[in-house]
Amino acid sequence: MMHNPHLAARPAIVALLDALLARVRAILGAQLVGLYLEGSITGDDFDDASDVDFVVVVDAELSGAQFAALQAMHDDIAALDTPWSAELEGTYIARAALRRYDPAHSLHPNIERGRGERLKLNQHDAAWLVHLAILRERGIALAGPPPSTLIDPVEPDELRAAMRAVLHGWAAHVLEHPELLAGRGYQSYVVLSLCRIRYTLDTGAIASKRAAALWAQARLGPQGAALIERAWAGRQQPAQPAAPGDIRATLQLIRDALDVWAALPNE
Repeated sequence: MMHNPHLAARPAIVALLDALLARVRAILGAQLVGLYLEGSITGDDFDDASDVDFVVVVDAELSGAQFAALQAMHDDIAALDTPWSAELEGTYIARAALRRYDPAHSLHPNIERGRGERLKLNQHDAAWLVHLAILRERGIALAGPPPSTLIDPVEPDELRAAMRAVLHGWAAHVLEHPELLAGRGYQSYVVLSLCRIRYTLDTGAIASKRAAALWAQARLGPQGAALIERAWAGRQQPAQPAAPGDIRATLQLIRDALDVWAALPNE
């Protein structure tokens, strides 16, 4: 199905994606434009703590019957005997809506990673611009035309504006609800996501989690660098509780992001 060196040693993921593509084709038929991989699976940082990000592009908005069939399909896939069946995370989107992010038309079927997750309608926020940029620049087509033909270029200042919106939305919400950081998995995710946000605000570009973490470690001082290193290790132990000191440091990192990073000038 694909020639991707990052998956060469992961036949279970290849088999899962083969099954996904076959089922999607059977349900959508000629309405299927393409099935694409995006996110870490398209780069060198993919590991056992990563999810498998995908985007299905269709000619027109899904009907209620198609949505129900796809929801049942994902329920079936989640029951497959592989740990990766709970790591699929993706969106179904019409070709016209994929072209450019439009907050007025941003409600699309989506499934998140995790046991018990189901396909649902989800409002895509400004962070979707990052997904569009990654998909356009390095997305992997499992079926369909090159993704660069379906998506307009995402400009650096658009990415910066999106990251400011994420800070004042998602990051501010986490700051108001510190209990969200109780688990090491999510606390690590927040730290590493803040590294990527800072990288984009500074550069107008996108970096992988690991590349952004290394970049941020060189800029946030010894304590910040140590927090980032622990967050990277914490990805491998998501079920453990986060250390109280790391929770406090993460909350301070969010405050710094809201007070200082969001005011960084465009270059």
